Amino acid sequence: MLLPEHQPLPVDGPIHGAQHVVRRAALAQALRDRLGVGTGLVLIPSGEEKVRNRDNLFPFRADSDFWYFTGFPEPESWLLLHLQANGSLESHLFCRPRDPEREIWDGIRVGPEAAPARFAIDHAHDTAELDAVLAPLLAEAEALVLPAARDAELDARLRGWMGVVRAKSRAGIQAPTQIVDLEAFSAPLRCIKDAAELRTMAKAAHISAKAHCAAMQASRPGKAEYHLESVLLSHFRAAGSQSVAYPSIVASGPHSCILHHRAGHRILLPDELVLIDAGCELDGYASDITRTFPANGKFTPAQRDTYQVVLAALDAATDATRPGAMFSAPHEAAVRVLAEGLLDLGLLPEQSVDAVIETGAYRRFYMHRTSHFLGLNVHDVGNTQLALRPGMVLTLEPGLYIRPAADVPPAFWNIGIRIEDDAVVTEHGCHLITRDVPVDPDEIEALMASGDQ
Repeated sequence: MLLPEHQPLPVDGPIHGAQHVVRRAALAQALRDRLGVGTGLVLIPSGEEKVRNRDNLFPFRADSDFWYFTGFPEPESWLLLHLQANGSLESHLFCRPRDPEREIWDGIRVGPEAAPARFAIDHAHDTAELDAVLAPLLAEAEALVLPAARDAELDARLRGWMGVVRAKSRAGIQAPTQIVDLEAFSAPLRCIKDAAELRTMAKAAHISAKAHCAAMQASRPGKAEYHLESVLLSHFRAAGSQSVAYPSIVASGPHSCILHHRAGHRILLPDELVLIDAGCELDGYASDITRTFPANGKFTPAQRDTYQVVLAALDAATDATRPGAMFSAPHEAAVRVLAEGLLDLGLLPEQSVDAVIETGAYRRFYMHRTSHFLGLNVHDVGNTQLALRPGMVLTLEPGLYIRPAADVPPAFWNIGIRIEDDAVVTEHGCHLITRDVPVDPDEIEALMASGDQ
């Protein structure tokens, strides 16, 4: 029995078709300016559903570039942009057709008929028509832009498309002379967030911060790491986020010194730390927060002293995050404070701070960078060799990880601390959008004391 015909369900979100039109126009202008072409094609796949096991699929999440330029949520879709010789831009969306029988099982599809009006697209087609529509356009394009060397199937289809066009060279038909990786053009656009993106990211940060607060309040010796993970996941979903931005890290005791430890069955013990690195994804945009707190709600003296060093490094990184500063500036500022702290804590032999930095002695306890870009990917696109600009969003996440060793006082063993905030670069500095969860150790202890113990 088939479902009766009806309109597809609405696709609501903070970013709508008019903004995608602006983004596609900016992409086209960048191609004309940098490649010097009059005609060209941009081809972006959404991606396909992936099998988890047997006939179960992973939840589908569209390719970030495809999502950025379309907002279209379905798999097996393609965006084709046609830069025409007269300077105009024509957009084509290829998507699955309506299928009432499949929709009983998998949900309502948008379909080519409804897609243009709902997603501000010039033309929409059945996915099966991609080859037929692409072939004549490819024969007149000077450049083809697509995600290069990311997907073996796409690379194979590209060889087929180019082979068809090249076979007609005796008839005077010329294949594109430039084949360019999309990221060279999409990354600069995506790196500067517009107002709607910043609103979405601020909301995602708020949801994640409140989840971290709940996990702190739920913590107590005797609980397992996965118990705290369940608190995070419940709050993420209850607040309307669609997914985690990355697998949640819940690391207790010695696990806090493992950078990417997944929540496991280990039981929280008194007088040890819990490090949680977790964030939700909202409407495609990631949040990324790390907080470290005592399992029983009270820092030991060694834990507190180490924590204050990391917090001071975060403050220094925040002060260094401003327009015109190089992307590396927050890292350099954090490393200097961490180096000073390691000397003050007696964890490194007496020497100058400059020597600690020049020799890399600090890397024994701090082995990762302080920042990465944040956006549609948790480790988002962006040129880390350029200066920061307003509208960029990056993480600030210094840490110290102290494993047991003969030259380390036992009071510091298994102290792993990372504190991470999400920073929006503004006209005069930066704004931390993740401070709905505290970082001050006294405030953390007070928050944990207010929970249901």
